[in-house]
Amino acid sequence: MSRSEVLEEIRTTGLIAILRGYAGRAVPSIVESLIAGGCRAVEVTMNSESAVDLIAELAERFKGRAQIGAGTVLSPQDAEHAIRAGAAFLVAPNLNPQVLQVANTKGCAVFPGAMTPTEIEQAYSLGADAVKVFPSDVLGPAYIRAVRAPLPHIPLVPTGGVSQENAADYIRAGAIAVGVGSHLVPKAATDGTMPQLVQTATEEFLAVIQSAKRALSPS
Repeated sequence: MSRSEVLEEIRTTGLIAILRGYAGRAVPSIVESLIAGGCRAVEVTMNSESAVDLIAELAERFKGRAQIGAGTVLSPQDAEHAIRAGAAFLVAPNLNPQVLQVANTKGCAVFPGAMTPTEIEQAYSLGADAVKVFPSDVLGPAYIRAVRAPLPHIPLVPTGGVSQENAADYIRAGAIAVGVGSHLVPKAATDGTMPQLVQTATEEFLAVIQSAKRALSPS
């Protein structure tokens, strides 16, 4: 799938699930539950245990069912390793031009992190497919709306503090998608309750996101 197709799938569903700190046999079942709930983009952060091996395993196992990406990509080396493992997209909390250079050279979708309008525009001018606005909970949906006024051409993915209560507000403010971690995959869940909790949370998130997207679409 091309980087533009990856972006379009994320834009359509409106959700990137973030797995941080999960490892071992539990992870495939978590991803299975995310997919069952309707999620089509899963980000495995590079500061998770055996992240590169995990990305490779998930990319192969869920090929054609979900886009598996790498998060917390802080260096060009991280980017190289993640792409080699099969990551369909790269996400970072910051703007590192070298990471974008690797992604652009390899033809991999990339969503660097930025906060200010200057950083957001710089990220996009360096080849970002979309920009992760992080930490979005500091200023909230109103900030996304304000940034979109002068920069409507730049796709934004707010991440940090996104919940079922405010996800629709971010979409209505102009975000193409939201990044969600612990509100989708609760740390407190036991192995036995995890699959149903994750699937239900995903379904509920997507219900509010898709409702907001439909309300924005011309009738």
